[in-house]
This record gives sequence, structure tokens and C-alpha cells, in this order.
Amino acid sequence: MKKRGSLKRRNTQFIILMLLPAVAMVLIFTYYPMLKGIVMAFQNYNIFNINNIEWVGLGNFKELFTYTPGNMFYNTLWNTVKWVVISLFFQFTIGFGLALVLKKKFFGSGVYKGIIFFPWAVSGFMIGIMWRWMFNGTSGVINDVLVKMGILEQPFGFLAEQSTALYSVIVANIWYGIPFFVIMLTAALQGVPEELYEAASVDGATALKKFYMITLPCIKPVLVLTLLLRVIWIFNFPELIYSMTNGGPGGSSHIITSYMMETIKSLNYGKGSAIGVIVILMLSIYTIFYLCITKFDEMED
Repeated sequence: MKKRGSLKRRNTQFIILMLLPAVAMVLIFTYYPMLKGIVMAFQNYNIFNINNIEWVGLGNFKELFTYTPGNMFYNTLWNTVKWVVISLFFQFTIGFGLALVLKKKFFGSGVYKGIIFFPWAVSGFMIGIMWRWMFNGTSGVINDVLVKMGILEQPFGFLAEQSTALYSVIVANIWYGIPFFVIMLTAALQGVPEELYEAASVDGATALKKFYMITLPCIKPVLVLTLLLRVIWIFNFPELIYSMTNGGPGGSSHIITSYMMETIKSLNYGKGSAIGVIVILMLSIYTIFYLCITKFDEMED
């Protein structure tokens, strides 16, 4: 018994020793920066004068929420709502439709899947550079096609106009995010037992009734989880905006996370950290509310 206890203790020590590097990496590169950022949100933190850091309390938050003509914060909040809602709606609906098509095998389905999944394998910055060229006001392929079709009389600067810059980036974001839903929902749909559809057919159920009574209930946990994750990822996806418009023109295409990066880039670390804290709070509230109304914890596998 003593030998067995000693062996068990050594195994425990070995497991802890192997876990230490991973735990240390998470603490150093995830939790420490997050905690440091929360502290900086209540400071007037200037990188050129780090020896004279002042506590300003809620001063940075007050500056953000005080409405002034030059304050872009409220505009970025509204842009963020449009960025998330429009992108999510079209990514989900198009992705779901493609997943239904890919559920059954057909000639060339493997090639078709590869074409659909391709955008998900490319970085956001590369996608942004590609779409920035496509939306180019002088030599872009989109302008060329629209002019030849007669929709436009002359090339239009989609990324140079405040009224269209954000929506142009949203189009690129929709294209980029569709494969995520296709991958997740295709896997979920293939897990629905065929016996359920056969039994429904015997009972005379229509295709629409099968969809609402069998397909949706069976894949509901996957739907809830994918929608939750995708909202968080779209919210925290400023790379596309930076590579396509850099937030311009005149800050009209900034969302809250790209505005945070721009603020930190201007060396206003305190204000940038305050925006980061607001982002964490917004996403935390959304996640809790979403999981409560969907009753995710009550769903059965």
C-alpha cells in the first residue's frame, strides 16, 4: 500500500510538472495582460512618461461617453451593431443553405466543398487585401463588372465614400464567414438519424414539416453554439477593417475593436484600455443573456 501511494504521488507530481509550462503561458500571455489592461483603464497611461502615471478613476470612461462633435465612440458603437447583425444574418442564412445542399453527396461535391471552405483557411489580412483590390475605384474587378453590366455609368470609390465604406467591408466579412457555418452545420446535419426522416415520410410529413420538426430540433445545440461563437468572433474581428479601409474615410468604417486599436496606436493606452473593458463587459453580458434565453444548459445531446 505504501509503495502504491508513493507511485500515485509521483504520478501526480509528474502531471503537475507537465502542466506548469502551459499554465504559466496562459497566465503570462492571457490573464496578466487582461488584468493589466483593466488597471490601465483607470489610469492616464502615457508611454512617454511612464514614471508619472496618474489615476483618473472613471475619467477615461467619462471621456468616451461624453457626447462631443469629435467623439467617435457612439458612431463606432452603431457601426459595430451593423457590422455584427448584417454579417451574421447573411453568413448564417447563406451558410445554412449551402450546408443543406452539401448534406447529400453528388458528383463533384468534394471539389465544391473545397471551394466553399477555402476562405476559412486564409488570414483576415489577406482577405482584406484581396477585397480592397476588388473594390478599387479605378481598377477593381467589381467596378469593371458593374460598369459593363450598365449598373454604374463610371467606376465608384466604394472604400473612399463614407456612405459605402463600412458596407463594402461587411460584404467581404460575409464572404469570409460563410465557410464556418457551412462546416459546422454540415457536420450537424449529417448527424441527424435518417430513420427519423423515413418515419416522418411514412406518416406523410412534408419536407418543410420534416425541417421544422426533425432537422431544427436535432441540430439546435450546434446552432446555438455556432451563433454564440460567431457573434463574438465578428465583434472581435478588426483585421478586415484595418486591411481594407484602416477605419476610414474619416473614421466612418471603424467598429469598437478597430477604434480601440487605433486609440492604442495613438499611444493613449488608458483610453484604449477603457474601450477594451467596455468590450469585455458587452460580450460578457451578451453571452450570459444569450445562454439564458436559449436555455443552452438544458439541451440534451
